[in-house]
Amino acid sequence: MAPTLAAPPRTPDQEETCEILIIGGGLAGAATAYESLLAGRTVCMTEITDWVGGQISSQGTSALDERPTQRSLLFYPRGYLELRERIEKKYGRQNPGNCWVSVSCFMPYDGHGILFQMLQDAAKKGKGELKWFPNTVVKELDISNNQINRAIAIQHQPAPNTPPINTEPLSQTIEDAYRYENSSRFNKTIIQFVPKPSPEKRGGADWYVVEATETGEIIALADVPYRLGIDPQSHLNPSSPVDSTDSYCTQGFTYTFAMEATEKPQTHIKPPFYDIYAPYYSYELSRLASFNLVFTYRQIWAVEPDAPQPPSAKERTIFPGDISMQNWTWGNDYRPGNPDDNLIYSRKQLEATGQLQPGGWMGGLRTETLRRGEENALGYFYWLVEGTTDSQLGEGVKKKYPNHRFLTGFDAPMGTAHGLSKYPYMREGRRIIGRVGKTRPNGFMVNEVDIAKKNFRDDFYRQNLSPERFESLQKVVGNLIAENVDTKSPEDIPQRVRATVFPDSVGIGHYAIDFHPCMTKNPAEAPGNREREGIRRGQGSAYPFQIPLRAMIPQKIDNLLVAGKTIATSYIAAAAYRVHSFEWSAGAAAGTTIDFVLDKGIFPYELVDEIPLVEKELEELQGFLQENGNPTAFPGTSIFNNSWDEWK
Repeated sequence: MAPTLAAPPRTPDQEETCEILIIGGGLAGAATAYESLLAGRTVCMTEITDWVGGQISSQGTSALDERPTQRSLLFYPRGYLELRERIEKKYGRQNPGNCWVSVSCFMPYDGHGILFQMLQDAAKKGKGELKWFPNTVVKELDISNNQINRAIAIQHQPAPNTPPINTEPLSQTIEDAYRYENSSRFNKTIIQFVPKPSPEKRGGADWYVVEATETGEIIALADVPYRLGIDPQSHLNPSSPVDSTDSYCTQGFTYTFAMEATEKPQTHIKPPFYDIYAPYYSYELSRLASFNLVFTYRQIWAVEPDAPQPPSAKERTIFPGDISMQNWTWGNDYRPGNPDDNLIYSRKQLEATGQLQPGGWMGGLRTETLRRGEENALGYFYWLVEGTTDSQLGEGVKKKYPNHRFLTGFDAPMGTAHGLSKYPYMREGRRIIGRVGKTRPNGFMVNEVDIAKKNFRDDFYRQNLSPERFESLQKVVGNLIAENVDTKSPEDIPQRVRATVFPDSVGIGHYAIDFHPCMTKNPAEAPGNREREGIRRGQGSAYPFQIPLRAMIPQKIDNLLVAGKTIATSYIAAAAYRVHSFEWSAGAAAGTTIDFVLDKGIFPYELVDEIPLVEKELEELQGFLQENGNPTAFPGTSIFNNSWDEWK
């Protein structure tokens, strides 16, 4: 790979001070800002797009992924509950799209508008200050003495007499966005972020930086220990299909788009690249082989939301004017998984491209793969309306449905001239390895065995694990529900019936372990390509789980906290630790923790460095979280409570 180095920086154009610098304006970043503003803090938040909200806005997945039992109890962080309430108030109903994948599907542009107003209101209520920096990327970090001392960022605006932001898709602009120099497309403002001066010097850090990007940019740029891709099989992640780390196979990413039903057939022009991607598209399964099912699955606007609908999604009525957001595995998911086409660069690839050199950071993504993901999404729309092939189900299944149009424009649901989401929906990024502790000699991580609701005595594990590894698995799982077990036979060890109870829990989540696996061949759309074998073995139900503070504290840097999908989880656990309410809970924990340690004059790691011994200040923090309506445990959580089967 040829090195990609940016021009040397000029003197920053402006300097901004803050107590908390949040890098990434997705749901985790927004939740961090929400709690910090309510606490009266000065918050700087950067975002590569011009919308706050990530999944519910710039990534287009404005369909809240929730589990039935948690939803029935409305057991969520206070900010997430407020978000749900504001959505309902905006539309006069919780589900303006009348979708069936969720109880709340809505327009992405409203996701941004509602959430940004929430942050402004939180700042007013808590007497905090929000400094919002859209269209901004972090380029360099100044790190010394185990702390980030300053961050250099680039904010881009359209150059004179050029089209507005969001005219071109991300692949056409991302490299320009990370270069210091002005271009024919963008004018750049170089911003230096530094700690807000404090009248009194206390212990701990002067400020905190929060990694809330979608791909783990800051943990790569800071070069703290992390994992990417599939972890090797072990007694902690026994369903893994590989014996050594595969950094190139990550979950598929998705450029979402919106389409509208029309009364009359529309003229659709075949994209010049359609035949390249057509061999990939499919309804996937016979039970899903229905255009109406796919359209109404994530429908974000319903013209007749109260019209009676049959129980079968295949028979649902689509009215002219109904709008659907598309996010389909064998459709606009793009699933590369090889060293020549992976999206998120590994550390080795970052070194090869010069991105770990001073001033060399360019976002850590493969631009060509972004472009192919965009083409794949545009081709998928054409397949939906004009396609007659199906890669998984064969001929005679797919019909044409020309009475639909692709929605484009700055006032369209995605807010872009090209109609695709501003940023792809990311299911996985780089994941930190937490700090070494008394019970974690290899660094902290949440693993498959901590959350998976499965029978670990299944024949698969007996046959595919060595006897020693199988016995270790049984002991680890058994110790989750019983006292120390001293037995010679794995058969005598009780089976697990709950998730691990973490003494340092600062948040909660519940979702299935859900995979969109990478494909075997390069390119992903190659005819006859298949999903990487064995990945879905780890898929399945999960128990309601917790977010340990140790999973949010990286190695090496003391004033960096990690929120969102890049916390310390294994590849399998990360497949559950990624949905909307989890991201909010992690962000709320980050914001509250930072406010707490700034007041105390300590570092976050000091709250957990004596575990398993009692940590009094940790318990105090957990009390604040719960008093503020940010749960750290589900109702009934206890090492003695093993009755979780009713949680669906």
